[in-house]
Amino acid sequence: MALPKEPRQKMINLMYLVLTALLALNVSSEILNAFKVVDKSLITSNTNLTAANATIYESLKAKMEDAGTREKATYWNERAEKARKLSSDMSAYIDQLKLDLKKEAGSKMVDVDGKQVEQFKEDDLEAATRLFGNGEGGKKQGPELENRLKAYTKAMLDIDPEIRKQYEKTFPVDVSPQIGQDGKQKEFTEAFFHMTPTVAALTLLSKFQNNVKNAENLVSGFCHTQVGAVKFILNKFEPIATANSTYLMPGEELVVTAGVGAFNDASKPVISIGGTPTALNEKGVAEKKFNVSGGGNQKVHVSISYTKPDGTQDKLEKDVEYTVGTPGGAAVMLDKMNVFYIGVDNPVTIGSPTGWDKTTVSMTGGTITGTGSKRTVRVTQIGPAKITVSPQGKPSTFEFRVKKIPDPVFKVGTGKVRMPSVEFKNQQFCRAELENFDFDLQFKVVSATVYFSGAGFPNVVTSAISGNSLAPIISFFSRCQPGSVVTFDNVKVQGPDGVRSIDGKSIALY
Repeated sequence: MALPKEPRQKMINLMYLVLTALLALNVSSEILNAFKVVDKSLITSNTNLTAANATIYESLKAKMEDAGTREKATYWNERAEKARKLSSDMSAYIDQLKLDLKKEAGSKMVDVDGKQVEQFKEDDLEAATRLFGNGEGGKKQGPELENRLKAYTKAMLDIDPEIRKQYEKTFPVDVSPQIGQDGKQKEFTEAFFHMTPTVAALTLLSKFQNNVKNAENLVSGFCHTQVGAVKFILNKFEPIATANSTYLMPGEELVVTAGVGAFNDASKPVISIGGTPTALNEKGVAEKKFNVSGGGNQKVHVSISYTKPDGTQDKLEKDVEYTVGTPGGAAVMLDKMNVFYIGVDNPVTIGSPTGWDKTTVSMTGGTITGTGSKRTVRVTQIGPAKITVSPQGKPSTFEFRVKKIPDPVFKVGTGKVRMPSVEFKNQQFCRAELENFDFDLQFKVVSATVYFSGAGFPNVVTSAISGNSLAPIISFFSRCQPGSVVTFDNVKVQGPDGVRSIDGKSIALY
């Protein structure tokens, strides 16, 4: 626009232009948060790929000790180790770029509630340009990164002619020219890092790391398939002994069964005891201690999810039974477990040494209904709850815990964090599944935000669902391919105790 000659009006117009430019440069917090969500999912995916790669390398070493596979395993193990070294060096280089970028954005440690937390300007549009730009004042790390990615790709494909033949056209690392919003081709640095907010540039670096990890997984996996299936090595041993009963009377028979349990670190079992996830100890087994309550025959449900030697997932479930002696007088026994859950009917059995016409039952912290020994408890808030049983006016009080129903697990298809892209494209529904819980309850997905990133998505695509159906996002499935990452975030579900938010999930496609 033409500027007027009158000084005051000229100054006003110049200020307007400056403010307009500032508004154009403003980056909303929603966009920054979206990049942080995607970056977190990429980091999680990288961790999972690292664990998967470690299993392959361990299996290859085991096959080198087997006379039947030693020759082939030695040949392909050397090539897998080259892939590991090249990928490790490339990933370490990108980690250093992340540190350099944060420094450019004013990284500093600050005290937050007694903890040292790193802070930097997440919306800084100049930091990435300074570090990666090749113009005046730029540190030219963009061209350096591009050259290293190209060199990495060539070195990985040159490991073996069979590897080049297999992956030359589908190698996950892609530094080909990008098309900008103006429809014109952009060179690497300008396309990815020019005037890019710091948090977005960090996400792009994580994306390149994900590509490198995925490439390592493909190449090492290919090397392994030339020898045979993944072999688990049993490297943990623990004596196992069980008795036919934990409560015996004089003259009754006791049967003890004993043996040796063999375990493998790579199987990474997930164990739940009494409905609560329980961590493994240094011997590779889970142990949980708790005080028993109630009386009579009781049981604790144990669920074990693990990886079989052929790499498939399986699940074992067993009830550990025991008997709790009941002292003379009144008694209250929970039919499910020693806890009341909010939003559901909790059945209990009450014992009394006298007739029910001479026994009264009351409760604090909830309501109890029913007659005789079979009663139902309803609770509405977390905290202690007490049931008082008064046979012939002699009260006995029993205290129980009140807990919220555990969060269900968000799942698509098999529920795994890695899924073949072809399998993912065939999914029509998602679900919220309550695992390892004694009550038969159903949760319904209410809503979720969905992010598409990685291969097939040069820019992060954001969409949403409003139920269990994936129909609202099905239009993006055609763009999904090996190397794509689909993240479900802000997941809300409807259960018997109302609507709640649960952890989402990032699915890495291969």
